[in-house]
Amino acid sequence: MRSAGRRLRRSRYAVPALTVGLWLGVLPLNAQELPAPTQNAVAGAEVFGEKGCIRCHSVSGDGQSLGPDLRTVASSRPFQELTAALWNHLPDMNRRMAELGIERTHLNAREAGDLFAYLYTLGYFDTPGDAERGRSLFSELSCIRCHQVEGVGGVVGPVLDHVGARGVPIEVAAAMWNHGPAMIEAAELRGIPRPRMSGHDLTDLIAFLRSTTDETPGENLYFLPGDADAGARVVEEKKCVECHGNAGAGGLNAPDLVGLSRGTSLIDFVALMWNKAPAMIGALRASDREFPHLDGQDFANLVAYLYSVSYFSDGGAASRGRQLISSKECTSCHAIGGVGADRARDLSSVPGLDHPASLTAALWNHTTVMDTSGADGIWPSFTGPEMADLMAYFEASSP
Repeated sequence: MRSAGRRLRRSRYAVPALTVGLWLGVLPLNAQELPAPTQNAVAGAEVFGEKGCIRCHSVSGDGQSLGPDLRTVASSRPFQELTAALWNHLPDMNRRMAELGIERTHLNAREAGDLFAYLYTLGYFDTPGDAERGRSLFSELSCIRCHQVEGVGGVVGPVLDHVGARGVPIEVAAAMWNHGPAMIEAAELRGIPRPRMSGHDLTDLIAFLRSTTDETPGENLYFLPGDADAGARVVEEKKCVECHGNAGAGGLNAPDLVGLSRGTSLIDFVALMWNKAPAMIGALRASDREFPHLDGQDFANLVAYLYSVSYFSDGGAASRGRQLISSKECTSCHAIGGVGADRARDLSSVPGLDHPASLTAALWNHTTVMDTSGADGIWPSFTGPEMADLMAYFEASSP
């Protein structure tokens, strides 16, 4: 499989580094601009280079080794882990940046989202799939009977040569969902059994498709969850509640989507939807209802909604996030709803912190009275699940 790092070499900042800095001083937390709904991996590579990050980090062995190699640290991790890792590493990072004379620069939500996209192409968030196993699955699961890759396969379905560059879970989910009815009908006409897939299978299939192209996703894609409120509207407008029931009320003909904490990753969720599609389509036809079309933004918003109701294991809880703000002593500078110190902005009134890109940018730009260079300074650390709780709190209290 060609690495995502190799596919980005055409960008002049193909091997940048992940470094961030916090400005020190007694100033209020600034509001963040609203993040763009889509992200661009090539632009994220440019951002990395422009911030001078290559002076500390390498990618696949190319670059400096003062910080971790961003390709080799890859393991299955939710997006909240990145924000937690950035925050926890800031004291050491600030000292190193000062020693090297690297200027701490401003980051906006657009740039932060693109950084997420770039790291996704490096495999930072997902355990890399096995391209060779994916190639075998492409034949074993009968995908090859309808689809072509590299000139080999059937012509019933679309050619998949260029799908690899767009092989991110939200984009894959939308494509597989919308193609479901036609795919089922075509397979039935040809006597092709519909394969069941695990998340592991789907990861390897995507790895295989990525290995067949040198293209990078230069266009904007939906890498990150979208807007949870908009996702709730998707559930309502697409009439998902007719089977899954209202939030927390218990499913009618399908599971309640709220508070399940299934331990389900996003890629597992996509595979689950694929496996359940025939039953869902059959139920819709039996009740004379149309199959709902979902575009990439619909899915991004739906994923954000599912995170907000703890469908995924890394979904946060607003109540725990509120407790963390106190236990981590954020209230020594910030108030919450008018209660607490007034040395910095009231956290319940800062708009735009309810999205991972916005929160990451806020931490990058955050000014603080906490001296990260002092030996006696206390720097609160956060785990990925704790950062998910903070995101849930800001989502719930967003103005």
